[in-house]
Amino acid sequence: MKIAVDAMGGDFGPRVTVEGALRASGDFGVDVFLVGVEHLIKKEYDRLAPKASRATIVDAPEAIGMGEGLLAFRRKKASSIRVAAQLVKDGQAEAFVSMGNTGAVVYISREVLGTLRGVDRPALALLVPGVAGPTLLIDVGANANCQPNNLVQFAIMGKIFMETIMALPNPRVGLMSIGEERSKGNDLVREAFDRLQASPLRFIGNVEGKDLFSGAADVVVSDGFTGNVALKVSEGVVESVLSMARHEITKNIFARLGYVLMKRHLKKIYKKVDYSEYGGAQLLGINGVCVIGHGRSNAHAVRNAVGRAREFVLNRVQDRIQTEILRYEQALKGAGA
Repeated sequence: MKIAVDAMGGDFGPRVTVEGALRASGDFGVDVFLVGVEHLIKKEYDRLAPKASRATIVDAPEAIGMGEGLLAFRRKKASSIRVAAQLVKDGQAEAFVSMGNTGAVVYISREVLGTLRGVDRPALALLVPGVAGPTLLIDVGANANCQPNNLVQFAIMGKIFMETIMALPNPRVGLMSIGEERSKGNDLVREAFDRLQASPLRFIGNVEGKDLFSGAADVVVSDGFTGNVALKVSEGVVESVLSMARHEITKNIFARLGYVLMKRHLKKIYKKVDYSEYGGAQLLGINGVCVIGHGRSNAHAVRNAVGRAREFVLNRVQDRIQTEILRYEQALKGAGA
């Protein structure tokens, strides 16, 4: 299996992405294309690569910065993101991974790879740690404005994700809203509620932001604007709580002693909420496999993102999504007839 890695992506660029990709190559037995500015990648590659490395450097002289917008996405035809996506399009790689500009990755993926038949819009899906295990939040930023049918398709894609990647049969699907009652929410949510209830999915109704971590649903569906806000707030809360805990621990000898006694258990908790363990968000619904990592990703997160891309290829997730979406759309046409 060959996976293309955007080596220029993220806040730290090749210094982190090359290390993570090489780790993944060794741990998961995959070949990796390191895509980006050749001399910058080679510097890190020569420092890190074993003699029997399964990595190939692919030159892409342009990079899209984390703060750049649509104009750069279109103009930079030799960007590392576009070249990595093209490797998938041409069949030279089975998947690509980027820690770079999310908007750029989504835009270029749609332009280069296109969407699966029947899929109106691709969506970003991210596993969120919870009390009873991870919950899939979809969409977390690919689509700020949605139509009701988009949310139903997101739910179908989320269902396939949880069944194939998390081995969870018939997962519970909840709709993000401002209250559990059917009448709550804006026009989009209320109409999506009716469509989800009429679908073959195991729809449990509306869920609130607090339910994201409680295990009330296995898949939580949202438009990209709301989902991204929920995600960013969650990240901020986790970081703030950990920071406050570290501050309290240093206050006195008894707190430090308590930390020593609980250290092993606290590490387990931290591992559950550490984004690097999940690798990144999956762009579902495109005609190829793409994983988008956090901009602040370390080498461990890059490694896990490549591993997640490998899982998607092995489990043929996109093919399953294609089948389910077409089945749903045909059922809709039949009902309309």
